Amino acid sequence: MFLRPWKMVVAPVLFFSSAYAFAENPTDQLAYCSYVMEQAQAQRDLLRTPMAAAGFTQPETGLPLQAVAGASLGLSDFRKAGLTMEAARKNCELYKSATWAQQEIQYAVPSLEKEALRNRMALIDRAAKLLDALTEQTEKMVAAQNATRLMLFSLQTTRIKLNADRADTQSKITSLYVPPLSDRPLKQLAAEKQNNEVGEQKALDKLARQNNWDVALSVGVHQQVNPIAQNAQPYGAVSINYNLASHAIDQHLDRAAEAYGEWKKVQEGDVVRNMEVLRQQLVDCVSAQEARLKSLRAEGAQIDSNLQMIGNPDTSAAFDFHNQLAAARLLLEIETGDASFRLDHLREYLARNY
Repeated sequence: MFLRPWKMVVAPVLFFSSAYAFAENPTDQLAYCSYVMEQAQAQRDLLRTPMAAAGFTQPETGLPLQAVAGASLGLSDFRKAGLTMEAARKNCELYKSATWAQQEIQYAVPSLEKEALRNRMALIDRAAKLLDALTEQTEKMVAAQNATRLMLFSLQTTRIKLNADRADTQSKITSLYVPPLSDRPLKQLAAEKQNNEVGEQKALDKLARQNNWDVALSVGVHQQVNPIAQNAQPYGAVSINYNLASHAIDQHLDRAAEAYGEWKKVQEGDVVRNMEVLRQQLVDCVSAQEARLKSLRAEGAQIDSNLQMIGNPDTSAAFDFHNQLAAARLLLEIETGDASFRLDHLREYLARNY
């Protein structure tokens, strides 16, 4: 009797975000944040630095030509400089939370599978030790001519199956790549990402509101060119701009931020949506594992019943049958232990992350 190793039948799903690339380690996050912050700092320096201007002007026809030089600074631009840095920081926080959540979702199934395979290796090692004891006992009976070599061969066949199972399990473990994952529950990562989505949109909202008004201060000097005046004359001006549709614009920006958050909740391929897809996959796996474990336990009960009927074998035929049942029981214990571990682990993962 040879039971093939069961494998979790959930294909790993690749998740992509239209706004953010996938990160497998913090180095990617640091590089992205460095790029975003450098761009924001360049924009900040541009906005908060006064603009110098120089040129010629003739205020009215008939008046002398004048050379003008000065600088101007808008208070709205100065305010935008700080808001630009805040928006960049929010974007960086969102990228970090989004990539951590995406990584957790993408590698959830491989991580569970790898842990289950490691547990299976422990079960195989335990069964191998029990088989060694049974083989040693049979070898002594063969040496005493109380058992045939055919009885010993059936145990050797079981060992071949165990060795094949071990090699197959080791191969599967090495073929599964799982990067370091966050130690926080997935529901917490998704909530943090969702909050950062809203936070970034609010930061962009505040930045956009600064376009509704401006108070600009301009200072400089003007010099009469033809004929050349003796002294340059200073000048200063303050201009105030206000968009009459500011209230309506702000309402649209607020509703846009709310709509963005709702869109992210239902967007196909986004963290929240993919988290729900993963949950449904794992729930289906739980159902499949429950059915598998029930079937394995029924088979185990039947073997145990036969072992009880044999009791202590006192004939060669009874001992042979006992060995065959014991070998089958060892293989079945691996499958039952594997199924039980997977089921418990899946339930624990669902309870912790959802």
